[in-house]
Amino acid sequence: MGWFSRKSEKEKLQEKYKKLVDEAYKLSHTDRKASDLKTAEADALIKKIEAMD
Repeated sequence: MGWFSRKSEKEKLQEKYKKLVDEAYKLSHTDRKASDLKTAEADALIKKIEAMD
């Protein structure tokens, strides 16, 4: 992997998915409703990623 290698669209979506899951986990301790919304957003994103295959 070089210094200026670009991420594919799938890699960008996977990174975004991981962030959403982490945020949902953190929110689950304080705000269940917000956590559920982040989880739903992550689920929609993972379906999009799977459709790319």
